[in-house]
Amino acid sequence: MNNRNIPQKLRIAIAGLGFGKKIHLEALKESDYLIPTAIYHYKKEKGPSLEKETGLNFYDDWEKLVKSRDIDGIIIATSPESRFKLAKQALENNKHLLLEKPVALTSEEIEELQRISLINNLSVCVDFEYRAVPLFLQTKKIIDENILGKIYLIKLDWLMGSRSDPKRAWNWYSLKEKGGGVIGALGTHAFDMLNWFFGESIKASAKLSTSIKERSLPNKSKLLEVTSEDICIANFEINNFVGLPIPCQVSLSSISKNGRGFSLEVYGSEGSLFLRSENQKDYVHGFSLKFSNIEDNICNLPADPHFSFKKTWTDGRIAPVKRIHDLWAKSINNQTPVIPGLSEGLRSQRICEAIRKSSETGISIKI
Repeated sequence: MNNRNIPQKLRIAIAGLGFGKKIHLEALKESDYLIPTAIYHYKKEKGPSLEKETGLNFYDDWEKLVKSRDIDGIIIATSPESRFKLAKQALENNKHLLLEKPVALTSEEIEELQRISLINNLSVCVDFEYRAVPLFLQTKKIIDENILGKIYLIKLDWLMGSRSDPKRAWNWYSLKEKGGGVIGALGTHAFDMLNWFFGESIKASAKLSTSIKERSLPNKSKLLEVTSEDICIANFEINNFVGLPIPCQVSLSSISKNGRGFSLEVYGSEGSLFLRSENQKDYVHGFSLKFSNIEDNICNLPADPHFSFKKTWTDGRIAPVKRIHDLWAKSINNQTPVIPGLSEGLRSQRICEAIRKSSETGISIKI
């Protein structure tokens, strides 16, 4: 058998011991194109246990990692504050990247990463994994085929309870200046979905609030201030793909105990579409899609078989992340642009910034 045309697997390092180790590493283990090779953490003392647990080479020196000839690409799933600096240095050393969202803390930082990646002809993917979930792909197909007719109204509620317990410990998520808050956690995904499904948001007005204003460090009694938002209520005007503005309302929360979860409602001249999940434990498993036509007949819509995953895991996030990995790998091997990439990350970030500015000033902001 001739194996000369089969590309070698790309050697990938992971930075980040939360989502990176729990989700990205598990997805990499199943990849036909990528192989996990190294894991990074700035604390040297974590090295022996991480090498034993993962079987990967451990790095605590970022410069040494990005200069290594044994690494082709890096997945950066650290806290948002550090992503830009790590990503910039990696790109300057010709490493392909897959970035968690938010990509950086400002749109200017994302534009800088774009510039370097284009100069060095590097692929930078952004992990907007909902673009890879079967029922989300089915929703996109229905919208693109104009089955709903003229869209009158979009309503997206994402009401989760992950931070509803006041005793949950203070960490970077509690600080706005470090990229914490519900906008970075849920909003970045939500705004990317809206752009993907319907077109670019051109105007935003919003109100942000912090319900739980103090939290303590683990095993400490002293309370520290929380500056990041846990609720976002926003209104958008979306310029759809044929130039017709659509009103859109978005509600985000991380403190809604037993909240409704995810709910996207789309109301059009020829019918309505409902994409929902009440699952508070898994942000991917548990979705349903329903369509109501102009005669008010409601039916459940399954995803087309070609959208289905070949394999799923107990943690529903692994399968769509693996699909994003595949898109990234093909982009690197074929030297073609990747979607979702930095352009999608930049659009989402600009909406985040417009929302914050609107909440601060009390006026609508053009995006």
